[in-house]
Amino acid sequence: MSSSSSTSTAASATIASINEEILSLQNRIKELKVSKQDASKEVISMKSLKEQLKTLTKDKDTTTSGPTGSGSSSSNSNFVLKTPKGTTDHKPEAALLRKKIFSTLENVFLKHDVSTIDTPVFELKDILAGKYGEDSKLIYDLSDQGGELCSLRYDLTVPFARYLAMNGISSMKRYHIGKVYRRDQPVMTKGRMREFYQCDIDIAGSCDPMVYDSEILKILCEALTALDIGQYTVKINHRKILDGIFQLAGVPADKTRSISSAVDKLDKLPWADVKKEMTVEKGLDEKVADKIGQYVGFKGPGYDVLGKLESDPELMAVPLAKQGIDDMEILFRYLTVYKVLDKMSFDMSLARGLDYYTGIIYEAIHESSAPPSKSVNPSVPPPSEITTSSGSGKSAKKSSSNDKNVNEDGIDESTVGVGSIAAGGRYDNLVGMFAEAAGNKREQVPCVGVSVGVERVYSIMESKRKNQQEKLRGKETEVFVLGLGGVQLEKRMEIATLLWDNGIKTSFSPKVNPKTPAQWKQADDDAIPYVLILAPKELAEGKVRIKAQVGKDQAGEDKGIEIDLDKVVDYLKEQLGRA
Repeated sequence: MSSSSSTSTAASATIASINEEILSLQNRIKELKVSKQDASKEVISMKSLKEQLKTLTKDKDTTTSGPTGSGSSSSNSNFVLKTPKGTTDHKPEAALLRKKIFSTLENVFLKHDVSTIDTPVFELKDILAGKYGEDSKLIYDLSDQGGELCSLRYDLTVPFARYLAMNGISSMKRYHIGKVYRRDQPVMTKGRMREFYQCDIDIAGSCDPMVYDSEILKILCEALTALDIGQYTVKINHRKILDGIFQLAGVPADKTRSISSAVDKLDKLPWADVKKEMTVEKGLDEKVADKIGQYVGFKGPGYDVLGKLESDPELMAVPLAKQGIDDMEILFRYLTVYKVLDKMSFDMSLARGLDYYTGIIYEAIHESSAPPSKSVNPSVPPPSEITTSSGSGKSAKKSSSNDKNVNEDGIDESTVGVGSIAAGGRYDNLVGMFAEAAGNKREQVPCVGVSVGVERVYSIMESKRKNQQEKLRGKETEVFVLGLGGVQLEKRMEIATLLWDNGIKTSFSPKVNPKTPAQWKQADDDAIPYVLILAPKELAEGKVRIKAQVGKDQAGEDKGIEIDLDKVVDYLKEQLGRA
């Protein structure tokens, strides 16, 4: 081993040791400050260590780069130029389509008497801990920054509950659009990412049974219909019914949530695999699992499944299950009034793995939700086949590594579905949990809400656009001001200013004497819907010509319509639907 290599190794070991000492001091300083004790000695020691660290790091870099210093340049040129795993840059076309998704959802939400809030993208680690069941392993933890352990927010629901508890709010309708972070296995083309937007709407406060629950489902259906993504189904279930089934089957109380998480995988795995997870991996008695299997196969129109449950005397004798069944009967009445019951599928296999749900739960699925080789809503085998059927959920054959759809993790994205496009439920204890932890004694704040996954909706809309060969615009420009020979740049600027001042999105060529074909090409390339043509002769008469753009291949002999200059704004606003 060379001298420089040996020195570099020793420096690395020392740096690691100092980092450990700094971390230990940071924790100690935090403890002292919490107990209101003097931490000045520890602060001085930590500053000294940081100075040592700075010096060592500098020396190590010098050693690595060599005496000429050229190594530094070489090192800086060797990094991989890419976005982090599970993230992406959004090009103008994608950003504009996403903006339209946000706008569509906001318009639906605002009809329902809501306000909006914003919360930090990171929360104290303790705020998020223990709220997501088995999915807690997907939380992004941040390193200690000045005595606080934080994590990137996993969803918008827990921050909302924290906000209510902190501010003593017991009644609120709010929507929130923001980024969340999950250390999940990404499938980028299907909108399954590590950084993504959620659009949430939640209602906090007391109401008579299922009033807010039914309104949230009405809002969800309005939103998905307005997005025009095609046919969708909202799968619904009730945690109390599911927990009642677990009680009836004999699931130990301490296994309820983990077994619930296993049941929730029935949309991806056959019953045989789910049962194996329950029994082999989670230690559930096989007879108990078989009893659960008798119920989790029920799915279909609301009243049909409700009738099956109500006709089961064993289940109806479980108080918790009966409460949930009674709730569902009320819910279906209200959803009938709201004219969205036909969008619902009562699905007993839906469990939702998050720990904070206490009542109704739901998720929306689309034909793109499942992998291409599977049904969107796979069945659980009937009771007579529960212990022998392997189901229909075989994984697709793995593609070769040369397949263009195989991502960096070796997953063939063409065999993966989008998954649920929206999900939510009732969570009555979360706000109270925070308030209690903060030492505030007050009544519970029941909540219900839904979250729409923007990335997944976007992937569906983008796929639909590609199939229909629609051109996706990257700008919202409405009018292109085109000057023919002899029309000065200042005149185009003057007309553009007139349109801008009246709220019309406008563009023109930045050249003093642009060629006419180049101007038409700019309007065509940006798919600008209207071209305002300035010609010397017409301008002298106080007129311009306005032509609706349909693309150069479809232009034909249409030369547009002649308009008096003082009527241009009114005409364009009428054409743009803003008269």
